[in-house]
Amino acid sequence: MDKILTETIKRRYNRISTIFDWMDRMIKNEWRMKTLSQVSGNVLEVGVGTGANLSFYPKGITMTGIDFSPGMLRFAHKKAYELNLPVKLLEMDAQQMEFADNSFDYVVATCVYCSVPDPIAGLKEMRRVCKPGGKVLLLEHMRSDHPVLGWVMDRLNPITVSMYGANINRRTIENIKKAGFIIVEEEKLMGSIMRRLTLSPNK
Repeated sequence: MDKILTETIKRRYNRISTIFDWMDRMIKNEWRMKTLSQVSGNVLEVGVGTGANLSFYPKGITMTGIDFSPGMLRFAHKKAYELNLPVKLLEMDAQQMEFADNSFDYVVATCVYCSVPDPIAGLKEMRRVCKPGGKVLLLEHMRSDHPVLGWVMDRLNPITVSMYGANINRRTIENIKKAGFIIVEEEKLMGSIMRRLTLSPNK
């Protein structure tokens, strides 16, 4: 695990935390609602960011959110307070979570694995903390399957990484499989770039 890279990306997200809600508008509210309405029981959101998802969770769940950026978490705390939402928000690295195995019924992430330095390590951690009968729900953008658009994304990727730490050409489907998940459901939302995924931890 590259700790120097992790710290570099953390600093970039701290820097953009004040404008992140504006940047995050690429995720439509209906996508969030459809994904998050499924959850129940004990729920973990990895990369909770500024708390953009918090208003879409159903009532009656036990909610924990983690993020490695204290700047982002500052805004998430404010949203949780305004929503009167009993959520535990913790500063924590997705690549090395401080939870016991099989802790959560649902584990959620939205557009997180573009910025996790080691995405397979992060996905394996999600799988580890998810209960055997639980589900992992992802809304993720990734490298296009279209050969020309995929090539363009490869060329632009160094620019987006240097600006705010996000990779736009991650081969996330391959990474999910390498992490040991079974893809239960896959919905393409914006060509092959944005997808909604339901994963089984396959334990």
